[in-house]
Amino acid sequence: MFFKKRKPEQQKKTKMQLLRFYLAKALFITVGAFIFAAGLEMFLLPNKIIDGGVVGISMMISYITKWNLGLLIFCINIPFVLMALKNLGKNFVIQTFFATAMLGIATNILHGRQATEDLLLATVFGGIIIGFGVGIILRNNASLDGTEMVSINLARKLKIISVGELLMFINLFIYMGAAFLFGWDRALYSILTYYIASKVIDSVLEGLDKAKSVRIFSEYYKEIGEAIMKELNVSVTYMKGLGGYSKQEKVQTYCVVSKFETAKLKELVHSIDPRAFWVTEDVYEVEGVRVKKRKH
Repeated sequence: MFFKKRKPEQQKKTKMQLLRFYLAKALFITVGAFIFAAGLEMFLLPNKIIDGGVVGISMMISYITKWNLGLLIFCINIPFVLMALKNLGKNFVIQTFFATAMLGIATNILHGRQATEDLLLATVFGGIIIGFGVGIILRNNASLDGTEMVSINLARKLKIISVGELLMFINLFIYMGAAFLFGWDRALYSILTYYIASKVIDSVLEGLDKAKSVRIFSEYYKEIGEAIMKELNVSVTYMKGLGGYSKQEKVQTYCVVSKFETAKLKELVHSIDPRAFWVTEDVYEVEGVRVKKRKH
């Protein structure tokens, strides 16, 4: 009499597919490590500008002791990475060890190849390059900085401070150390590099081509929905709600469009209902929803 809906069966990857998947990950992590090393060795290190976290600590120790920078980054990261094994999983730990090993190799290959002596150029382009490298590595489920993992663990245990606040606190001490070692101007340049790198990392992780989710509130929701599907070739969803003041049932039209189509969507909605109320939000990743740019 009653039939249960079957769950969609997950397709198991073959050994060859898994091999290709992990080889692709290894390739991207290697590329990311070499890009990061280029920013480090060609822009930051020769100009005594440091990065935050484990890399920054390693750079200062390497400057004082003359020990190999790549080896220091790898060794200092080991305890931090092992602490993350329980929370972040075996694959993340293995890929992080691989990323730091590739970084060690890359720093040795690129050592001594200074690109510029201009501090501002070194700060800006160094930050852009290392941010791009870290972004690629993070997108492939690996990391180069053990302090982030420690911050995640501590924030979960303490529950009174956020991950971002802990990272800021750790990096504050690192940059103070850089100020005493290299001078306050280098510390300030280092902070600027860290800020630039963080923005580039966000762009790499979120993607440059952001979509927009739009919620439209109008009595003419059917007409608006049909016009969107016809003119923009985008699917819509109708969702019911209750008006706070009117206490009447409202229907909102929800859709996701590319950022290039928002102006046309606005014109379309206002041509049907000039009094329509709508809200837009940035969307960084869209799966399972048809968002299509019109061909002109």
